[in-house]
Amino acid sequence: MINALSNRSAYPCLDQNIYLNQASLGLLSDETVTEMTEFLSTVARHGNLKMTDREEANFLNPLRGKVARLLQAKQKNIALVSSASEILSQIPELCKPRIQSKVILVSTDFPAITRPWLLKAKTGDFEVCFVHEVPETDLTNAIIEKVDSNTSVVCLSYVQFASGTQINVEKLSQHTKEVGAKLVIDITQAAGAVPISINDWAVDILVCSGYKWLGSHGGIAFGWFSDEILELDPPAIGWFGNENPFDMEATKLNLSKTAAKYTQSTLSYVSVVGLDVAIEQLLKIGVIEIMNHSDKLAEHLFSIIANSDWKAYRPTKSKGSSSHIVSLMHPSSDTIRRKFEHLSEEGLICGIRNDRLRVSISHYNDSNDIEHLGAYLPVSYTHLTLPTKA
Repeated sequence: MINALSNRSAYPCLDQNIYLNQASLGLLSDETVTEMTEFLSTVARHGNLKMTDREEANFLNPLRGKVARLLQAKQKNIALVSSASEILSQIPELCKPRIQSKVILVSTDFPAITRPWLLKAKTGDFEVCFVHEVPETDLTNAIIEKVDSNTSVVCLSYVQFASGTQINVEKLSQHTKEVGAKLVIDITQAAGAVPISINDWAVDILVCSGYKWLGSHGGIAFGWFSDEILELDPPAIGWFGNENPFDMEATKLNLSKTAAKYTQSTLSYVSVVGLDVAIEQLLKIGVIEIMNHSDKLAEHLFSIIANSDWKAYRPTKSKGSSSHIVSLMHPSSDTIRRKFEHLSEEGLICGIRNDRLRVSISHYNDSNDIEHLGAYLPVSYTHLTLPTKA
């Protein structure tokens, strides 16, 4: 038996459901929800009676400190924003690709990463170069093969949202640094599930949403900016990015000297509280332990479906795999859709991405969850007891 790392009773939906979909809308723990509700009830609803301008100006600092601990980074490089897309949409202006240079993207990456570049390419004099992912090849090497002296920017996800393929950022950053190209990494499908230390990577910008593996709700995200990028002004600013947000002199611009200048306006403070609590929970469990846990459960899943028609896009332990996102293929696309609908009806929640069944493995999952999933996937059902729909 492989037990969950966290208290399953803190996630009430697990009483009647099996949740293997943290890569989409992630579950929130009781502690996270309690703190968010408490803040809403005792502070937020009372306006400035319970939060002064000074308190609001400093409200983001505790969360910025938690993010810095998670990434082993300095707080001054951490920006808190309302969504990852808020930063990603500014990347083309921040990185400013050279004339007739190329920007390297992954063709099956999350659209929030690629679409700002596609829009910029309509008026910019540069080439968008897409790298295509296929199971038989090493995606990191495929990207590196495209990197040359004419490359201005490489922008992609650390872990691909649909396939679970993990990029070797340390290896890639060595090549981008050699040619002077900017490297932008979205860690949304990795932070909280695999260890990340910014000191190991020579990157320019990191971006991350807070509502998936980090365990908070929508309306909060963060970015990390290198010291070099921090010298630049944000392409889009609001009122909150000033050195003193409540300096309301409208004729003056006095932006923060830190990444705080990327915070444009009042955020979802309830989600800020949620992310602060959720990251603290992850730090207590240990992200290395979480990664090892998903390794074990993924291996267990592969052993169960070994003799079935279901195959992993990238088997665990293979180069470029990440066990917390398992993408399962089947010879029949109709079977994938029907199986997904059947699983949902039975209270077993996964996802479909790029015509494959996507299984997300989190710290609250255990081997029973995996065995119940495995019982539904092979052509011939096993003897395992299937979950009863509530």
